[in-house]
Amino acid sequence: MDKFVIAPHFRLQEWVAEEKGYFAAEGLDYVFQETMPSTTGAGHQLGNKVGAFQTIEAGRTCNISGACHWTVNVAASSGHGKLYADAYSVSPAGVFVAPESSIKEPKDLAGVPISVGYQSGSHYATIQALEQFMPLADIKLSFAEGLLFSRMEQFFDRKVPAVSVFSGPYFFLEQMGYRKVVDQTFMMAATITGDPDMEDVKKYYAALRRAQRDIDLRPELYTHYYKKEFPVRFHSMMDTRRWGPGERIVFEPYTKQMFEESQRWIGERGIFPDGNLGTGDYDRSIVTLAAE
Repeated sequence: MDKFVIAPHFRLQEWVAEEKGYFAAEGLDYVFQETMPSTTGAGHQLGNKVGAFQTIEAGRTCNISGACHWTVNVAASSGHGKLYADAYSVSPAGVFVAPESSIKEPKDLAGVPISVGYQSGSHYATIQALEQFMPLADIKLSFAEGLLFSRMEQFFDRKVPAVSVFSGPYFFLEQMGYRKVVDQTFMMAATITGDPDMEDVKKYYAALRRAQRDIDLRPELYTHYYKKEFPVRFHSMMDTRRWGPGERIVFEPYTKQMFEESQRWIGERGIFPDGNLGTGDYDRSIVTLAAE
């Protein structure tokens, strides 16, 4: 049987579980795969309208990985992997502008291009945050800058006026004095790729639960792991002692109600232009260990 492939995804939990030997302690036969190492910046720049949904659609190289729950929801409903329904996570996020920007309040972002990842967490979360302040037609999104670190870098270099980021880039921009105009938070879900043994998935999450407790107790011991995935050009500027723990895993179910409400929300906002959100069949889109 093939080894279970683990890949960290802009968060601390996998790094902590690996450091502490929790995956091995749970009896998991695995490979720890760095898909976005800081030394190469691999995977940070993708095309104009290529984001999290498209990478899931194309097939990911690890057995279980994370993305915003909206995208995992639609991908699973469309037959691309399965949504793991026994846990989700929540990440801090926000829309930032440069310190010298004339944009002071959320309403000032009307008509301003905000760099987000196409059909990725920032795409949905920016709409969710800003529609409280303006009509949907006034929210202008830019997809040309690519995924998380690519758009953070281009924003840092003043190539775009505003950016939506989460996790490490959120803390970095805050540390460097960039102004957060509106706070966001959004749910992440796990997508299961291929046909891994569900006992391995159970062991994987048991290890992450132990890591989450460690992070909750002593986050300052582990924030240095953000550097593992950050572009090297920023390492000397980063003071991760000032950063928060970021994404937190919640060991609660992603329910049918959550699934269906999210499908309605996505459909009403036309985030998928063809309106195709898959079958919308929760039971066929998810996997769960809850019945075992």
